[in-house]
Amino acid sequence: MRQTGTRSKDEDMLNRMLTIEIARVTEAAAIAAATMRGRGDEKQADQLAVDAMRTALNDIDMDGKVVIGEGERDEAPMLYIGEKVGTGNGPRIDIALDPLEGTTLCAKAMPDSLAVIAMAVGGSLLHAPDSYMSKIAIGPGYPAGTIDLDASPEDNLNALAKAKGVAANQLTACILDRPRHAELIAAVRATGAGVRLISDGDIAGVIHTTDPDNTGIDIYMGVGGAPEGVLAAAALRCIGGQMQGRLVFHKATDRDRALKMGVEDPDAKFDMNEMASGDVMFAASGVTDGSMLAGVKFGKSHITTETVVMRSATGTVRWIKNRRKVA
Repeated sequence: MRQTGTRSKDEDMLNRMLTIEIARVTEAAAIAAATMRGRGDEKQADQLAVDAMRTALNDIDMDGKVVIGEGERDEAPMLYIGEKVGTGNGPRIDIALDPLEGTTLCAKAMPDSLAVIAMAVGGSLLHAPDSYMSKIAIGPGYPAGTIDLDASPEDNLNALAKAKGVAANQLTACILDRPRHAELIAAVRATGAGVRLISDGDIAGVIHTTDPDNTGIDIYMGVGGAPEGVLAAAALRCIGGQMQGRLVFHKATDRDRALKMGVEDPDAKFDMNEMASGDVMFAASGVTDGSMLAGVKFGKSHITTETVVMRSATGTVRWIKNRRKVA
């Protein structure tokens, strides 16, 4: 269901209620995960984040449904795809979440681990299965159609360089450091462009393209998680940019699952407006220090968090630094 025309009652409620509530949700997950920062236990860090996020969501007056979550119902005990959250009273809301984006980053106390969530009026987010997605993304300020998922890395980099008014060798692409990307990395470097490899955290990688002057990243390319793709698209809807994605299936059962979840054409190329339509809100809180957000700080008497909250309808980006007393 696409949201068109005049603003709905649910959209008005989304504005009034969730701007603050959504920040509290990611803050709770970030604080819980940060207690395991650098301790080498990815599963425990993730579980603590899941528990905290679920508790915070269930305190909100909304009829929420997890459409991007921790996995299928038989694989995830909490925040599974299809789980209902909230009090049941209030607007119907679709929720995409990653309670701990970059579990390895948290376990190793490396930069850019985040707690992430997106909310939209029911029916607005792509119900992507827990599979892979081929992605390409750039920040705002370029002509529509500058990038194309079906074009070669060389063509995309040359098009971006032309739009930016620089040579291709002045661009930097962000790519997940995986064996599957060996040919992509070689193709990017063959143009003279640089490559920044990241071990995890491709939501942050996509968002970094929106501020290349500070992050040094001009374009994101490669295959990562489909759920993370929808979350990244939600963020770009709020702050601007271009993004395309296509589901990648390694097993026939993955394709069947996509069809079952309502994806009409599993081979379709989705742009960000198809992955996250209507009025979208996005929030992320830092777990570890990163180029976008500071991580959780545990003081003697206070806990400090940093959160960014964005909304597509207004283009508003709020940076929230919260300091709470230790219970």
